[in-house]
Amino acid sequence: MGYRAPVGDIRFALEACAGLWSLKSRFSDIDPDLLEAILDGAGALASETLAPINRSGDQAGVTLKDSIVTAAPGFKQAYIAFRDAGWQGLAADAAYGGQHLPRAVALAVFEMIHSANMSFGLLPMLTLGAIEAIEQHGAPDQKALYLEKLISGEWTGTMNLTEPQAGSDLGALTTKAVPQADGSYAITGQKIFITWGEHDLADNIIHLVLARIEGAPAGSKGISMFIVPKIKGEDGARNAVRCIGLEEKMGIHASPTCTMAYEGATGWLIGEENKGLAAMFTMMNAARLNVGLQGVAVAEAAYQKALAYAQERKQGGALIIQHPDVRRMLTHMRAKIQAGRAICYATAVAADGGDKKREDLLTPLAKAWCTELGVEAASLGVQVHGGMGFVEEGGAAQFYRDARIAPIYEGTNGIQAIDLYGRKLLSDRGETMHALIADAREAGAALKKAGSARLVIAADALEEATTYMLSATRDDALVGAFEYLMLAGDVASGLYLARGIANAQSQAAMTKEIIAEQTALFAYYAEAVLARAPARLSTIQIGLAALRAGVGI
Repeated sequence: MGYRAPVGDIRFALEACAGLWSLKSRFSDIDPDLLEAILDGAGALASETLAPINRSGDQAGVTLKDSIVTAAPGFKQAYIAFRDAGWQGLAADAAYGGQHLPRAVALAVFEMIHSANMSFGLLPMLTLGAIEAIEQHGAPDQKALYLEKLISGEWTGTMNLTEPQAGSDLGALTTKAVPQADGSYAITGQKIFITWGEHDLADNIIHLVLARIEGAPAGSKGISMFIVPKIKGEDGARNAVRCIGLEEKMGIHASPTCTMAYEGATGWLIGEENKGLAAMFTMMNAARLNVGLQGVAVAEAAYQKALAYAQERKQGGALIIQHPDVRRMLTHMRAKIQAGRAICYATAVAADGGDKKREDLLTPLAKAWCTELGVEAASLGVQVHGGMGFVEEGGAAQFYRDARIAPIYEGTNGIQAIDLYGRKLLSDRGETMHALIADAREAGAALKKAGSARLVIAADALEEATTYMLSATRDDALVGAFEYLMLAGDVASGLYLARGIANAQSQAAMTKEIIAEQTALFAYYAEAVLARAPARLSTIQIGLAALRAGVGI
């Protein structure tokens, strides 16, 4: 059995957990019938077009010759199908051809795309970031020139941040921008790890590039962002930017990860001089939520693969799905996948609903917690397969290889933990986090279902951890920051799962069977995940001195 979109679980997470219909006054076009049509259409694209080329794309990879990257067989036809159906512009501005639907609906569509074929999904995902950056920071003429073609999918976009010597330290970048007489800039430098930086699927590639204008301040304060198109004029002239290498990666083999050389390429400033980080964070925040969703998506694909294998494979005279430990692994996967969906979709609903504080708090949780989930679920999928999981023939290994990049890119999960502590928790002295904790307590107290008491206790543990993080030295707090983020993710996901069960009765699409199934998943989640919350405190509070003693430095 190949991938099939879990529309029931997705709708429950969207409507009941995340509260999609709270946005009805802002998005009058969306209704249950349209939502069903969108999910069914995206599910068909994912299962019938993208999933069948996932394994073959992994095996074939991409090729580079004379600075031209050729995609894996079948990808061009798949991209045409994606583009022509209008999937790229679901949440984009209607003034430029978008459909102006809620981001959570677009996320649900992209979950299916990433589940079916993560390598493929990275291409439109990066374009989404470029669209958001130009929408928010571009000049009117830039919006007119680029947005319609990016939103239609005729052109694709990239994010060019990382350099060989800089890594996550963007202040150390050396790519330079020299002003030209016509108002453009000559961009010179090298960028690495550029996803879909070169390919043959679209007519043009719009690179958003961080560079330093001559004479700009040192460090991150002197960074600007530039639009550098692959094709720079109506005459089809090629810009002075080319792919000079492809990374040989652990996974996502059908997604070209390029080293890009800018050799006096023509670019145009987007936003203000030396304000490139603001535009970059617009892209980065969009990408972080989408990468979190990738974790959910690859976990779902691994779960479906493992479930199908367990229903077919016999061991000791019985199908292995009858073995309690196999059932445990499968239940664990599905419960945490639904929790991850709830966080991601709730983040998008908060964004569209104008709850900026909740959106900002949830974004690092969505990125880090859900990408850790992707690796965990993919690993469990290998385990369910036993020896067949460890060989490529079984197919489970690809999900693990693909999933492993997500905790690393768009800001490692350690960076997400630093962001949660430094930019979110300290900025308001825990006010937004305490509001989340209060919501979790309220949801647990009101639910009165199996596992609800665990949610209240977990919220208490998060409050104690928050008090510690706010009072500890910076070094001691940073030692506990990752575990703190994971605890916050446990509680936030429990909150939205509990809300889903409480809200389900009022959702027309929710049958008694669906509600009973989701209640059982929450009950398992409470005992398997939330019950561990108090134990996380000791790790959060361990402090820097213990680490120095432990590793002898």
